[in-house]
Amino acid sequence: MEASQQSGKIIEAGEQELSLRTIVLTMREWLRFLWRKKFLIIFVAFIGAVLGLSYAFINKPMYKGELTFVMEDNSSNPLGAYLGMASQFGLDLSGSSNSGVFQGDNIIVFLKSRLMIEKTLLSPVVVNGKRITLAEHYIDFNELRKTWKKPALQKLHFPLEQKRNTFTLAQDSILQVIYNKILKSNLDIDKTAKQYNFISVTCTTLNEVFSKVFTESLVTVATNFYIETKTRRTKANVDRLQTQADSLELLLNRKTYSAAAAQDLNMNPAKQVASVNVEFAMRDKMVLQTMYGEVIKNLEFTKISMAQETPVIQIVDSPIYPLEKVKLGKLKGLVLGGFMGGVVIVFYLLIKKILRDILEGR
Repeated sequence: MEASQQSGKIIEAGEQELSLRTIVLTMREWLRFLWRKKFLIIFVAFIGAVLGLSYAFINKPMYKGELTFVMEDNSSNPLGAYLGMASQFGLDLSGSSNSGVFQGDNIIVFLKSRLMIEKTLLSPVVVNGKRITLAEHYIDFNELRKTWKKPALQKLHFPLEQKRNTFTLAQDSILQVIYNKILKSNLDIDKTAKQYNFISVTCTTLNEVFSKVFTESLVTVATNFYIETKTRRTKANVDRLQTQADSLELLLNRKTYSAAAAQDLNMNPAKQVASVNVEFAMRDKMVLQTMYGEVIKNLEFTKISMAQETPVIQIVDSPIYPLEKVKLGKLKGLVLGGFMGGVVIVFYLLIKKILRDILEGR
């Protein structure tokens, strides 16, 4: 039994030694093979270096516009006691919303959404003293019209005064194409650090103006949309209470004038019936004063609540001219081109040798 176990261990050790020896011999054979092909490898690497250097010369510089912001959102409301009292009388002053658009990583998805990017593309930009849409500017500096073969597309434009719901099918299709291009090649949105709420929005394009304006407009459009959505309910309450306050103020002013007029008519104090109208007017005036005071109080509470729940978007860094140029340097292009050329030819030669050895039964 012990002899069989020892023989098994010897066989296993021998197989491991044989396997390791095979690997070493195979690698040594590959190195010898590549050494024999060294001039071919050097030649291909040289061609790659020349191509990399040529690309660095003809490659147009890209302009990088980067904006970093942080959002402060007050999740707790210091007016909770007052709002609880108001809710007992059927008044919803909290305006609380379950919207979590800007919570966690949702903000990144929200900023990359087609709605936000399209709204940004339809924002104005001044180019050569002329106000046009960012979509129009993107088409111009990328010379997209030269790639459109249909004559109808050559006359397609995105004027500032045109409403979004009046866009044609062709305009919608072109906006979709631009959206996909920007999302794939130009736009990068990410957190600067996972443990912080700092969001970095970067747009890199061939045009310096577009990179800067698009980055700023995207953040502005998105934050305005979010703030409007988050405070919509509270703003509706503010508008409703403001309307009630204006109406009560008008009625109270009228009743004040009518009470004063009734007092002026009561010239004979011996007749008690003459004071009835004055009493009615004063009673109505006091009721209106009480109602007006309560509405004004609730209105102020609601305004404070809306101010508390409105998130604060703090811009930390914004793009400033001149923007950072992103361009492949000549030395970097030379080194990368040579390295990639060398790697490609080495892999090609090794794969070719392995296939040949398999066919020859080695």
